[in-house]
Amino acid sequence: MTNAKEIRLRMNSIRDTQKITNAMYLIASTKMRKAKNELDRTRPYFMALQAEIKRIFRIADDVESKYFYPANGSHLLDRTYACLVITADKGLAGPYNQNAIKRAEQLLLEHPDTKLFVVGEYGRQYFRKHNIPVKRSFLYTAQNPTLSRAREISAILLDMFDSHQVDKIFVIYTDLKSNLEGEAKCTRILPFHRKQFISDAQEKAITSPFEFFPSIPTVLDNIMHSYVSGFIYSALVDSFCSEQNARMAAMNSANENAEKILNELSIQYNRVRQAAITQEITEVSAGAKAQKRKRLKRQLEEVENS
Repeated sequence: MTNAKEIRLRMNSIRDTQKITNAMYLIASTKMRKAKNELDRTRPYFMALQAEIKRIFRIADDVESKYFYPANGSHLLDRTYACLVITADKGLAGPYNQNAIKRAEQLLLEHPDTKLFVVGEYGRQYFRKHNIPVKRSFLYTAQNPTLSRAREISAILLDMFDSHQVDKIFVIYTDLKSNLEGEAKCTRILPFHRKQFISDAQEKAITSPFEFFPSIPTVLDNIMHSYVSGFIYSALVDSFCSEQNARMAAMNSANENAEKILNELSIQYNRVRQAAITQEITEVSAGAKAQKRKRLKRQLEEVENS
């Protein structure tokens, strides 16, 4: 049976671990809040870009662009895919990393001719250990998503798309929904469907003509470069927030489990301690009775001798 000292040492060890999980919970909460604020500050710019794309399609809905499916509805050939997979740099975030990797493996199973681009040390190590070829691994940390890094990634992907090395570009990231539950998504970012930018019927009709220089297709193609960068930046930040939220949930679960174990150990410790006290009382009582019998025996011997 475990003695009281061993139980006490284990309880102290669990309390020390609980201090670490509490600290990790607070750090994840701070990081998520900071990343959300950064995204909120840049979101108006990309919303304005989306509004401009809508405006172009309101003026010329049949404009042709290599970044969109043709206006006649026909689909382009899809021989080779490029896929950007966003993971974390480390674990301790519940199923966050595995969910993103499962979506990537599903895409590879459906379309083996897919070139992988990976963000995050966890994804790099996973694909390396499973001998899954990676076209390019972006070696900067996933812990600090910035717009400049998103532009670097989009420039590489757009260059491959413009040079017809790939026919479609996907992004696998984790979307932090309104109910604070992360969902791994596989989203095609190129080519776009025109219906994504069709204006609502409630919007006001254009009364004043707009002039685009040098041409509408050229302006649209230039805008799409910034729009793709914005989408990738949003995916990086969204994934980062989802990672921190998953880590908060994992640390909170660890804290709850630690409390449960501590309660069980406390009960066990009290029982062991009570058993030890009971044993000590029994031994003292037995010793007292022995001493009493010894005294009575001595008294009887003295009486008999007298």
